Amino acid sequence: MVWPVAPIDYAPVITVSATYGAGGSVIAPRLAAELGLPFVDRLISADAAAHPEAPTSQEGLVRGEQESTPTGRFLSYFARAATVGVVIGPDPDLPDDEDIRARTESALRPVAAGDPAVVLGRAGAIVLAGRPRAYHVRLDGPVGRRLAWAAPHESLDLEAAKRRQAETDRARTSFVKRLYRKDPADPQLYHLLLDPTVMGVDAAVEVIKLASRSFFAASPPAG
Repeated sequence: MVWPVAPIDYAPVITVSATYGAGGSVIAPRLAAELGLPFVDRLISADAAAHPEAPTSQEGLVRGEQESTPTGRFLSYFARAATVGVVIGPDPDLPDDEDIRARTESALRPVAAGDPAVVLGRAGAIVLAGRPRAYHVRLDGPVGRRLAWAAPHESLDLEAAKRRQAETDRARTSFVKRLYRKDPADPQLYHLLLDPTVMGVDAAVEVIKLASRSFFAASPPAG
């Protein structure tokens, strides 16, 4: 992977990795809005993992891309296979891993080159691991508390939420492991590990803002 030559000054970037029900889809865009940073959303949404036969959502691999495209078919096939625990092998009708990496990272190229952003998912902590002034956050919590938060927010009963949690977490983890040979749950990838299920969204956003500001203050842009 070769990124464009970066400018001298790197703007701040926050990457957010979140398990299902840990509030990533609420916390990350709110963090971007409150900090005045562009928002880049995730690759695999809960809907894409739970219903891989459907077209990709706005959180899909390429915004607006449908099942008729190679990348859309890959996402659908991958999510379905990951859900049932199948190892995906080469498929002549689907893009290869290198092509998928290039497509999924395309939205992060300006960020890697120095643009500001809050990035949800997209293996941001891995793809942007070497980028100066990038602060990496992981949101997680016990499954029971995550389900208690997710079920009412998604208008699901507990059993449906359990199925979606298992499908979504497995699909996202498998996707990162396949493309990057990394476990997104590895704490060494992150600067901050946070459990929003015990503090709520408001407090989680404030903690991330405070911690990231301290980090960026300690690593000012070159000038």
